[in-house]
Amino acid sequence: MTNPTIVVLTTIFVWWFSTGAILWRVRHADRLGHEAHLLSVFFALPLLIAGFYGLHVSLDDTSVTGAYVAFLSALSVWGWFEVAFLSGVITGPNTQPCPPFTAMWERFLRATGTILWHELALILTLVAISLVAWGAVNEYGLWTFVILFFARISAKLNLFFGVPRIHTEFLPRPLSHLASHFRHATMNWVFPVSITALSFAIACWLERAISAETEAGVVGYMLLSTLTALALLEHWFMVVPLPDQKLWRWMLPEAVPKARKSRSSPATAGKTADAVPTARN
Repeated sequence: MTNPTIVVLTTIFVWWFSTGAILWRVRHADRLGHEAHLLSVFFALPLLIAGFYGLHVSLDDTSVTGAYVAFLSALSVWGWFEVAFLSGVITGPNTQPCPPFTAMWERFLRATGTILWHELALILTLVAISLVAWGAVNEYGLWTFVILFFARISAKLNLFFGVPRIHTEFLPRPLSHLASHFRHATMNWVFPVSITALSFAIACWLERAISAETEAGVVGYMLLSTLTALALLEHWFMVVPLPDQKLWRWMLPEAVPKARKSRSSPATAGKTADAVPTARN
């Protein structure tokens, strides 16, 4: 597990499988109703607990195993928050679609309101992890969470200001109102900034991996560089016409047919199943 190629392939597999697993569970819960979404968040709590525990015990672990544990633990914490968000349990105070032709400043406030509680929870978690992990000999878990957080913010801003390609098939019904807060556009000023920042981060991680004096250092920085590269790839998926949705579509159950909407709970009744997906990182 110290070979750089193995590290890269492992990171790609974890990214692909964990994303697919979350989408599968959320899609399955969509077919059963609001209570199933609540159960998804509850039964995923071991991810959150194990993630925080793994981050704690790995702080002083300078081994290759410690690097993997820190990385996977941060992903576990992040995964629980993603389940909570996509299930509509931790989102924001605004649950209404944005009216057409709304001014940009108002659309921004409305869009922020749709995800406010979730973003605040992520910020508090990031602060907590930073206070505990900053200065530790194993900071790979901290930097993993930092990459995921800022890549998410970047993706959200790009979706808000406009990108050419916006998928409509992965977002669950509890979050269908998000579709109205994003827009299609050929380009926006945030995208080149995002691409440049992510590319620079990849170069920094790779430079540290090359100059690392221990196997754990090589593994840790390769994990971070690969994860950042995947975040960069997801940004390019917003622009380049590639069928990236096929990476997960084959493993998902069919969406709830429109004819069955009457069986949904009051919390989701009347919402469209087509929506703009949030960033998967």
